[in-house]
Amino acid sequence: MEVQFTNAWQKMIEKLQSWLDSLVVNIPNIIIAIIVFIVALVAAKYIRKLALRLLERTKLQHSMKNLISKIVSMIVVLMGLFLILGILDLGKALNTILAGAGVVGLAVGLALQGALANTYAGIVLSYIKHIKFGDWIETSDFEGEVINIDLRAVTLKQPDNNLVYIPNKLVVESPIKNFSTTAQSRVILECGVGYESDLRAVRELVVQTISSSFEAVSNKEDVIFLYKEFGDNSINFETRFWINSTSAIEVARAKTKAIIEIKEAFDKNGINIPFPIRTLHFPEKVSVSTDS
Repeated sequence: MEVQFTNAWQKMIEKLQSWLDSLVVNIPNIIIAIIVFIVALVAAKYIRKLALRLLERTKLQHSMKNLISKIVSMIVVLMGLFLILGILDLGKALNTILAGAGVVGLAVGLALQGALANTYAGIVLSYIKHIKFGDWIETSDFEGEVINIDLRAVTLKQPDNNLVYIPNKLVVESPIKNFSTTAQSRVILECGVGYESDLRAVRELVVQTISSSFEAVSNKEDVIFLYKEFGDNSINFETRFWINSTSAIEVARAKTKAIIEIKEAFDKNGINIPFPIRTLHFPEKVSVSTDS
């Protein structure tokens, strides 16, 4: 038993000595590998900054510029790692790592299908010109200002100042209404007047009120006034006009202002805006019982 233990101990000592000899022999290579690794990290940092400066001259969105610069820096680091493996004479280990990385990459890709879909959609959104920072959009039943586009989600600031994070995949697959693609927005206002009203006078009054209340309306011809139908209690009309704004909030404010101005004009001119009423018709002879 003692002989076997002694032999095992001797073999372990010999193995450790061989490892130590290999370490001593490879110390210069290890030092060079450490230097190469540090140089690769520093080079990746400065190359990323240089790539960002060059990309600032392009029309790509900020998120796409960051993505490209990060990819460039990662490539530099990977090149440094491959060089280190060659210096340390670990070519066989490199082949093993690459083979294992393929299997792991396949498993990770299957497990992260949703995340990868959002990443791809984020890259697509970074390229298209229909959405950019500062735009006011409506998509997936949410509306607000685009304040960020990254590889996971589009961030909208809603009118109530709350933030909504919409996955990129939903934004790409859903219809997008962009209020900022034009310099003006149209305000559409519906109302009704009583059947006893002079319809020509109502039209003239509404057009005059709108044209004098908004700077974007230079003359009366810019206001569209249309009677729509004979309603149950009123003759309903619709008026349309443009304002110098690309924000849905400004459209709502302009609509509010138009309602106030039209109501005041109607009150001054004795024009009635009727509300739903119900008329009850009783028979000529109605017996009323007073029994308790």
